Amino acid sequence: MRLPFSIFLSVSLFTAETTAALYLSSTYHSAGDKVWQQLTLLFSLVPSMLVQLALIFFHRDLGRDRPFILLLHMLQFGPIVRCLEAFWTYGSVGRVEESYVSITRKKQMPRRGEPEEVERQVGQAEGKLVTHRAAFARTAVMQAFLGSAPQLTLQLYICVLQRGVSVGRGTLMVISLLSIVYGALRCNILAIKIKYDEYQVSMSPSAYLCIFMWRSCEIASRVVVLVLFSSVLKVWVLPVVVVNFLAFFFYPWILFWRSHSPFPQHIEKTLTHVGTAVVLCMLTFLYAGINVFCWSAVQVKLSDPDLINKSQNWYRMVVYYMVRFIENASLLLIWYIYRTDFYEFMSAPLLMLELLGAYGACIFFMLVFYQSCHPCRRLFMSSMSQGFEDCCALLCLSCSSAELTIDSHKEVGPRGEVGTSAGARSNIPNDRSRELLNGGGHSA
Repeated sequence: MRLPFSIFLSVSLFTAETTAALYLSSTYHSAGDKVWQQLTLLFSLVPSMLVQLALIFFHRDLGRDRPFILLLHMLQFGPIVRCLEAFWTYGSVGRVEESYVSITRKKQMPRRGEPEEVERQVGQAEGKLVTHRAAFARTAVMQAFLGSAPQLTLQLYICVLQRGVSVGRGTLMVISLLSIVYGALRCNILAIKIKYDEYQVSMSPSAYLCIFMWRSCEIASRVVVLVLFSSVLKVWVLPVVVVNFLAFFFYPWILFWRSHSPFPQHIEKTLTHVGTAVVLCMLTFLYAGINVFCWSAVQVKLSDPDLINKSQNWYRMVVYYMVRFIENASLLLIWYIYRTDFYEFMSAPLLMLELLGAYGACIFFMLVFYQSCHPCRRLFMSSMSQGFEDCCALLCLSCSSAELTIDSHKEVGPRGEVGTSAGARSNIPNDRSRELLNGGGHSA
């Protein structure tokens, strides 16, 4: 059984970021910066409360008689207590004979031929550790994108306004960036384990390294672009963020409405319709928060029993990164046009190229991960490069279809019939193109 190191890392980042935020808010209070103090506390305490509620929900403590645990969660010490409980459970494995074990069946990754199914006995202690790991993996994602990402953006914006980086602010920014990257990494691992639940999945060190570099470049460049844009156009950054957020928030609900599926009833037996709706709204809220800063590896699908889309849609991923690259480039161009004298000491064109290059590097590491380091790449029906080629073909198809429409209106015969040239006939969409237009990407 593996040491619960991921739980310790999650709690360490959570504790360090909360401590650094409280210290920095005290310095803002001493300096008389009430607004910065309140915003720093807001982006620290509100996500902390959501993490406490999530841990209570995942461990189902509301239906159990554990008042002391609930009190510790109210005092914001829940993650620390859960971490100690996980290590206590890990230390007790093998010391006491367990009266009940369950048998799990997992398939090994196929190397040659069909995959082999392996049976394994799981005791109660190991089952509790699995629950702890799953709960902390999900709360790490919540902490990263509902707390650390806004906190990092706020502190970097204050650095730009005050033209300096203090020790406390720099420490909080570094911890917040590490927390976001770790949360994105956990999101990738969650997506792999959910999509390939029937397989025994193990991540290699090269896969961890690729994900770390991919997410670091993506998140850092995105945050810097938003801060630069907000430093010159303070009013317009809010519509940009709100439009991004609302688009991704309502996107799963639109797909759910179009699927004509019944309202989910299988989330938790004790939840009412209102409680289920609140949980689904929180899920889509987190999904939108992730996509504002980076691509969410876990795609929400409300019509699925597990609420997760288990198919890998390369087309959707390629479109996201193409649109995000264009958006970042547009925001940087607007910043370059309206930049103030404060940025005269740096080379603005060089900074723009560095940020766009960082985003290009994130796409490079993402391709390396899916092409060479993904633990389940043997199960892919097609590669991501093929999805990129299909997306480019779709864009060319859209342009050619528009030209075909224009030409068809021009070429009208003597009886009012539309004439089509041989070159135009070659641009008529085929069945594969219609499938892409309807959103059918490659699945794995």
